[in-house]
Amino acid sequence: MRRRGASRVALAALLGVNLVLPTRAEPVAATGFVEAYPVTAAAMRAAGPPYADWAADGRRFLSFDRRGDGRAVEVLGDLAEADRIAVLVPGVGSTLADFDRGLGGVVRRAPAAQAGQLYRELRASEPLARVAVLAWLGYDPPDGVLTAAGDRSARRGAAGLVGLLRELAARRPAATITVVGHSYGALVVALAAADAPAQVTDVVSLGGVGAGVQRADDLPGGRRFWAAEATTDWVRRVPPVRLLGLGFGRRPGDPAFGARSLPVDGVAGHDGYLAPGSATLVAVAAVVLDGVDAGWVGDAR
Repeated sequence: MRRRGASRVALAALLGVNLVLPTRAEPVAATGFVEAYPVTAAAMRAAGPPYADWAADGRRFLSFDRRGDGRAVEVLGDLAEADRIAVLVPGVGSTLADFDRGLGGVVRRAPAAQAGQLYRELRASEPLARVAVLAWLGYDPPDGVLTAAGDRSARRGAAGLVGLLRELAARRPAATITVVGHSYGALVVALAAADAPAQVTDVVSLGGVGAGVQRADDLPGGRRFWAAEATTDWVRRVPPVRLLGLGFGRRPGDPAFGARSLPVDGVAGHDGYLAPGSATLVAVAAVVLDGVDAGWVGDAR
């Protein structure tokens, strides 16, 4: 009876933050390599504004698909020559319509804007480094917290992301790859890392809801696991439980998870980790460039 009562409390906590239903399955958009640029540019021109304008501005995409909530994978930098690659995966509510403008019209939430901030930070830190950043909206995230309680979308997204990571590793075998997930996207990158090639050396969680494992050391492959969780981030109120297929267990930002801690000075709320002036932005760039411990890093393990 006591165990049943505890289960009811945990389920009520999940319901209290509106985490209730698994999302419906959707096909994952295929992603190629740099040879895809002309194909995606033609598709964007045919789609009309604003996508035609993106192509006209010379932006490069590995994939573009307007169907449903849409898919897009944008590349910043010279992917064909990069030896440091970062792949950013957004979370709940991200759609093609918000790829540039941001969820709710808040630009700092936009995958394109976040990738741009990281790319500029990388270039400022090491101007001669051969780097590329990918804004990967290659899956269908849950539409909102109401559909974000399960990991079905994350597992489907992880399968698509693994395909991209294997392609990158095959084309750039000497490169190191860092996967960075925000919120629900942190679950996607952690699940993908379990089957990713050895070139994926680092996994970064920014305000992550979960990782599919209960401890960083449980992640296969010996990859380094980093986490940032701001004190003002609402994700701290998500109960660290998994019950009847709902919930995600321990958050990567929980010290008990054992991730390498990233600084959060200057981060406000849930969406400010890669905003200009945040310590997390600088730290993530350092991980991408070096993947090594530094003075700003705390290790909870």
